[in-house]
Amino acid sequence: MDANGGIEIELKFDVDELALLPRLNDLPGVQAVAEPVTHDLAAVYFDTNDLVLARAHITLRRRTGGDDAGWHLKLPQGVGRRREVHAPIGKHLQDEADAVPGSLAQLVRVYTRDSPLVPVVHLGTTRVVHALIGAGGETLAVLCDDRVEAQRLLHEPASAAWREWEIELVDGPEDLLDAGQSVLASGGILVSQHASKLARALGDRFPAESTTKQRRPTPNGPAGNVLLASLTEQIGVIRRHDPQVRQHAAGSVHAMRVATRRLRSVLATYRSLVDPGVVQHLRTELGWLAAVLGGSRDEEVLQRHLVGLLDRESPALLLGPIRERLESRSETDAHSAQLTLVTALDSHRYFRLLDALDSLVATPPFTAAADQDARVVVPALVTKEWKKLRRAVRLAAKTVPGSERDLALHTARKRAKRLRYAAETAHPLSPKRSARVSRFAQKLQTILGEQHDSVIARDRLLKRGGVEAYLRGENTFSYGRLHAKEQEQASSAQARFWKAWSRRP
Repeated sequence: MDANGGIEIELKFDVDELALLPRLNDLPGVQAVAEPVTHDLAAVYFDTNDLVLARAHITLRRRTGGDDAGWHLKLPQGVGRRREVHAPIGKHLQDEADAVPGSLAQLVRVYTRDSPLVPVVHLGTTRVVHALIGAGGETLAVLCDDRVEAQRLLHEPASAAWREWEIELVDGPEDLLDAGQSVLASGGILVSQHASKLARALGDRFPAESTTKQRRPTPNGPAGNVLLASLTEQIGVIRRHDPQVRQHAAGSVHAMRVATRRLRSVLATYRSLVDPGVVQHLRTELGWLAAVLGGSRDEEVLQRHLVGLLDRESPALLLGPIRERLESRSETDAHSAQLTLVTALDSHRYFRLLDALDSLVATPPFTAAADQDARVVVPALVTKEWKKLRRAVRLAAKTVPGSERDLALHTARKRAKRLRYAAETAHPLSPKRSARVSRFAQKLQTILGEQHDSVIARDRLLKRGGVEAYLRGENTFSYGRLHAKEQEQASSAQARFWKAWSRRP
């Protein structure tokens, strides 16, 4: 990927044409102010026609001129902080003027979905840069004196002009920004009311902040608030990790998959609070997404599991090309799963799922039960999950050891996971009780997860390992030995599960 960048930390200030710069040498750590450098900058900002990036406080632009010409994507990271990602401008500027680089477009697909990115604002800026130099000659920060001419390109085109100052940290500490703000405030210069040049250029077309704030879950508040808080949190996790999954960042698939599973589980637990048709549709689609994410994640986990198994075995007992065969198979399957995942994240089905989740939290189709007191409704729903777990464990205890028992224990694991997620949603209502139940459920989930991993590993060792090795005329001793060791590990996990279950709270 050709994108790169860092964290941008800056403050903007509104000034008039006659404003004079203060003595910047008086700022802490500043030993000198370099001679000013002037740049003529031209930038085109891109968004969808309904300005979804602006609504999310995301900036995407192509800038020419200055020492940082190129494509810039700025993602919010908190007040005054933005993560900046860059991509170079191609050789044929005119040909690609309105073509956003794929490396950047992918990072905002979770917002833009299948809507095209179009030019929305053109800015022409005369920038005078004053670099603030530290004792060691390093640039601590820069103060940019910008005179801006803006043209809004859509929704009733309009033009505007203004002057602003911008202090951006380079190698200096963050308290330098606070000091700069204080110095400017003493001269009557205040922080800008506009979050960005783009917001100012869009004027009255800039998306307004939502006036509806989500209410915090409380025991005597509506049960629907508990559900909304959980849904909002997990949808946020999907938004944050979608770009990372597309960049193949470590741990991102796992995080996004867990959020997807949590959403699906919580909707099942709280199904009585929401229109049943909506719940059924969303759980089906979330199940599809979880399965796609799972294909990639499961191969990653299985590969790590098998490599660890091989590493712990004596080299003298690894007969034939078992390591090469298993690693080759895992790499092939992992690559295939990754391609499937990338295709799914660019699909109409995924985008409509995101639309449906946004709609769910914006205008939840609640039933009458959602208006009842949380302290009455939520504990009852958690208790139902307890009962389902007990039934699943009783059924597992009655099944014949072998594949049927493995399947029953896997069902019990899923029930433990749902109980854990349900208990976690109830944390604002009863922290101690919820923490105790969720810890116990997580313990069961972890133990049965080890047991299930062994089932999957044994299947790979037998069907895609030993059988294929036999058909190729290779030595199958090591496959059988590792299979037996995995079986022993599964038996140990089962014993630990039954012991843990006997001590349930």
